[in-house]
Amino acid sequence: MKNKMEAVVKEKPEYGAVFKKVDIPEIGPEQILIKVESTSICGTDHHIYVWNNWAQNNIKPPHIMGHEVAGKVVKIGNRVKKVQEGDFVSSETHIPCGHCYQCQTSQPHICKNLKILGVHQNGVFAEYAVIEEVDVWKNDPNIPKDLTSIQEPLGNAIETILPGNVGGKDVLITGAGPIGLISIAVARVFGAANILVSEPNKYRRDLALKVGADHVVDPANEDLMRAVDDIFGSKGVDFTAEMSGNPKAIRDGIKAVTAGGIVSLLGLPDQEVSLDLTNDIIFKNIKLIGVTGRKMFSTWHIASNLLKSKRLDLSPIITHKFPLKDFEKGMKLMTENNCGKIILKP
Repeated sequence: MKNKMEAVVKEKPEYGAVFKKVDIPEIGPEQILIKVESTSICGTDHHIYVWNNWAQNNIKPPHIMGHEVAGKVVKIGNRVKKVQEGDFVSSETHIPCGHCYQCQTSQPHICKNLKILGVHQNGVFAEYAVIEEVDVWKNDPNIPKDLTSIQEPLGNAIETILPGNVGGKDVLITGAGPIGLISIAVARVFGAANILVSEPNKYRRDLALKVGADHVVDPANEDLMRAVDDIFGSKGVDFTAEMSGNPKAIRDGIKAVTAGGIVSLLGLPDQEVSLDLTNDIIFKNIKLIGVTGRKMFSTWHIASNLLKSKRLDLSPIITHKFPLKDFEKGMKLMTENNCGKIILKP
């Protein structure tokens, strides 16, 4: 094997990243080296690229970006048992410590000492990448390769939609970014009766309709609460999946839910959000659920089953594919919000 590889590196604590040659990483006894075949851009990667406040507080350059991945195993550590060289795998991105209270009570996805691939250690926007054995997921050969690289965000969507028990229900999804779009498709395959999507970007509103939304609304120019009332009547919706992190969307999503309804929160606000706890949550007996990542690995089994059975088709959500060296084109589209999921190929 050659000694160097090309990678997308956050080289300095500033806007942007560079495509450069770096050393192929070595692996430890419980690690796996994969040859990356497909990787996709997440909102987290875009945060690192533009160097927002979150990135400034969490990333220590120089740092290889990226965490959503699929690739072929080319080398395994001497303690690795789960896979062999030649296997085609993806990776969970939460790296648990294995010994805290959460890990010991079957909740490693919310490990107290959690590290994240591509955040706390070098990521996968490269020709080769290191993943932990605890995170490796062997892919079913019946799943198209590009879809295997987006199982991680698919897991986020599944984990957000599942608590709503959406079969036969009226659903509101606020935010149609890539994971919001995936959530629309998941809610549809889980049997939602009616899906309303709130999204200010026209490109993504149009895409939301293509992937399964029944109605879309532009919250920048339309009254979301009036739209809810017009479509669902005074009852409101049964379930809200909040994917945007926008404070007004969070408040409206909660207000839109009927008494006794459920709200799942995945979007990350970058500021404190004020809520009317008394009238909008307590008196309405609303259940609020915070969602982070995916359960290891029960959510992965659901995602894999949906994809290999072809019950769930995410291909319309993959709107662009670029060579890894053209990652900046993908980042530009992410900045403009004129994309769904973007695949990068080393």
